[in-house]
Amino acid sequence: MNHFPEKEKQRLAVFKLASCDGCQLSLLNCEDELLALADRLEIVHFLEASSRFGPGPFDLALVEGSVSTPEHIERIREIRRQSRILITIGACATSGGIQSLRNWGDHEEFLSCVYAHPDYIQTLATSTAIADHVRVDFELRGCPIDRNQLLEVLKSYLQGRKPRLPTHSVCVECKRRGTVCIAVASDQPCLGPITQAGCGAICPAFERACYGCFGPCGQANGKSLSEHYVKNGVPARRVMESLRHVNAAAELFQIESDRIEREHLASHRDR
Repeated sequence: MNHFPEKEKQRLAVFKLASCDGCQLSLLNCEDELLALADRLEIVHFLEASSRFGPGPFDLALVEGSVSTPEHIERIREIRRQSRILITIGACATSGGIQSLRNWGDHEEFLSCVYAHPDYIQTLATSTAIADHVRVDFELRGCPIDRNQLLEVLKSYLQGRKPRLPTHSVCVECKRRGTVCIAVASDQPCLGPITQAGCGAICPAFERACYGCFGPCGQANGKSLSEHYVKNGVPARRVMESLRHVNAAAELFQIESDRIEREHLASHRDR
């Protein structure tokens, strides 16, 4: 773990690639908490909050968004070169985001349907995580990220320690809230048993199945869960689509959704 000099203000930069800006807004919502860090942290580049444009190098860089264009590849490489610590924030940056659904589609067909002049569009056929292109020091998940987790990450790097974030599943959060298990009480394919905690189990608390916004948890068994749902009457297509959401390209979710499509749908065994 890198340790920053305690008497020096650290230069923080915030960047965006392909995303909705939601994770940057989570940072903006930390107004009072950021003031408490003002003696240690100076935000020198954050176009969502200010037109001020501070040059590198940077001590800490937060990057939101996926790599979706050739320009993004060059840009993230330059950000990496300018940054001592690079932290990716949100599902787009850590797994490719909802836009990674294009990875299963026909890229050329999408362009021709959406744009009058597709030849003007410079984009990639895939949407991928930043870590697929450069070295990343830490990945903060969520769609959007949790503001308390973000503050924990910032404080931990200023203090030279590893961030203390949960790796257990959303099921633990449901138990803590006293929420009735969606996977047991309804026919919804809840991803809570294989999704990392961090959201506070908001969706199950409102009788909606978890859709995996924080990505796979530690030691997740995707095949066991999806087969349980299929064997108990949930259509395989519905299970596959639940995995292909905001973290569709997260490795475990991607592998399992591809397996379901190959073994259940392609062989006409969807129930």
